[in-house]
Amino acid sequence: MTADHSTEAYKAYFLGPKAENETWVRSEFQSILEHWFQWRKDLFPTDVPVSEKAERRTPAYLEARERIIAGLEDLTDLLDGEVPKFTPRYIGHMVSELTLPALMGHFAMILHNPNNTSRDSSKIGSRIEVEVIAMLAEMLGFDPERATGHITGGGTVANFEAVWRARFRQDHWLSLLLYLAEERGVTLDLFAGAHMGWKRFAELLDAHDVVLDDLRGYSGVATNPYAFGERMTQAFGQPYRGPVMLVPENKHFSWTKATNIFGYGEDAFWPVPLDALGKMDVAALEALIDRAHKEARPISMVVSVAGTTETGEIDPVDQVQGILNGANRRHGWDIWHHVDAAYGGFLCSLLRGKPSTVLSVSNSAALSAIGEAHSVTIDPHKLGYVPYSCGAIITRDEQAYAVSSFKAPYLERQLEVPDKWSTTLEGSRSAAGAAATWLTGKTMGFDTSGLGGVIAETILACRAFRKRIVAELPFVRPLSPSETNILCYSLAEEGMSLKAANAATEAVFDRFVACADFSVSKTTLSGKAHSKVIERHVKTFGGKMDDDRLVLIRCVFMNPFWREEAVADRLTTDIIAHLKDWFHPARAA
Repeated sequence: MTADHSTEAYKAYFLGPKAENETWVRSEFQSILEHWFQWRKDLFPTDVPVSEKAERRTPAYLEARERIIAGLEDLTDLLDGEVPKFTPRYIGHMVSELTLPALMGHFAMILHNPNNTSRDSSKIGSRIEVEVIAMLAEMLGFDPERATGHITGGGTVANFEAVWRARFRQDHWLSLLLYLAEERGVTLDLFAGAHMGWKRFAELLDAHDVVLDDLRGYSGVATNPYAFGERMTQAFGQPYRGPVMLVPENKHFSWTKATNIFGYGEDAFWPVPLDALGKMDVAALEALIDRAHKEARPISMVVSVAGTTETGEIDPVDQVQGILNGANRRHGWDIWHHVDAAYGGFLCSLLRGKPSTVLSVSNSAALSAIGEAHSVTIDPHKLGYVPYSCGAIITRDEQAYAVSSFKAPYLERQLEVPDKWSTTLEGSRSAAGAAATWLTGKTMGFDTSGLGGVIAETILACRAFRKRIVAELPFVRPLSPSETNILCYSLAEEGMSLKAANAATEAVFDRFVACADFSVSKTTLSGKAHSKVIERHVKTFGGKMDDDRLVLIRCVFMNPFWREEAVADRLTTDIIAHLKDWFHPARAA
């Protein structure tokens, strides 16, 4: 491992596949329980106990205790059959061994059961959430003094939070356009007005002496959205078809959900084509922005992906931001840019402290540009190595975080800093995820001397595995590029047809599923979205394009112990033996 204050002793941050740190970890968990017990005993010393020793020895009491013990035994017996995600043998999905700080932070906080919906129910949990958002913001490249956000139930909810905020902002600008057209007879350019920016918005309010509250009756969100569309059509003399979202075709499924849930309609989802590397085609993005301009379709947001679900690749975030910056300079268009970094966000830790050399120049540039975006999704329960479920939405400032608020009389009181409940999609939110991420940041650090160093080693482990299996098994066809710690590969002999290769790969994956030795996953790239990627891949083995899909075995090398030479050698040898035994091209053909 990297010789640094945290990563040279990285094994201290994990329990270990054989519970190697059991002794001191057991002691620390016992300390957490002892503190919890003593906290209860010390508070309110004049309160009387609710049960006495004699009551706790009655048959009914003892019977209840025995039912709990028996039920817990049943549960632990069932958990023997759970997927063992702690072991290096698990390389299936974006989950792995958890860090001990994350486990301990989660456990300690959940015993107190704070609900971050309000500081009335989470005095410490709410404070920790603010601190951890600042940590994550700094890692991502935001100014931690200006950035804000909150912990969510996962990346899907965090993406929804971004849509909500982008819609809130643009709805203000559209409301002003409609108000000026209907009430003042001033018709501005629809597309330019839909992206006017807050500065221009304030100037127009002042120039036309408009009171902000007067815009509510002209809002597509606060009024009837169907009537709003009819009014916009009449006001601007052309059919109003509503906003669009520009999202790359390597998207997470949550984005199509978002267009449905927020009432945009599937027609509003404009997929941005991918290039031959499976990343957003920035030329295609520019063409779609131009199309939206010509069709007067406001752009609710442009989305970049940093760490795709299938392959872990990173879109050229810097180039996307450059396009949007250029549109702002030339036309004054302020277009919301959201980075879905649910998986890849923690790769930014490789840019903090002593910069790591493990990232490519292009990926370093892409990750470095995240701090220029309006909002970011990041999942600590992925590369942050904390327990499920823990995501986060982070915006670059309070203005980008602003959103419609709601009233709940039973929670409402005058607060110097408003509680989060009224501006989060989720009501109740556990503070456990915030505590797990906070303690990870406090102990390991989100830079190359801590968590970033561990992540860098998993990338190197992935590359070492790829190099060896390709050298020993010529029928293994890795998907390129493979720039993070995710490796996807198909199985094909030279000249094999794509359909036969898919069949052979499917058959080997089925053998992995039936075998208890390893856990891998499968992904399928298909259709027009990935046509360039598939064609490029098939050329690597001179295959025949007789299918429109590409079946891949997917291995996610999140477990840091793959960097241990003895572990990697043993497990790689075993996987190679399995692949040799299971690959039967003649049967597939």
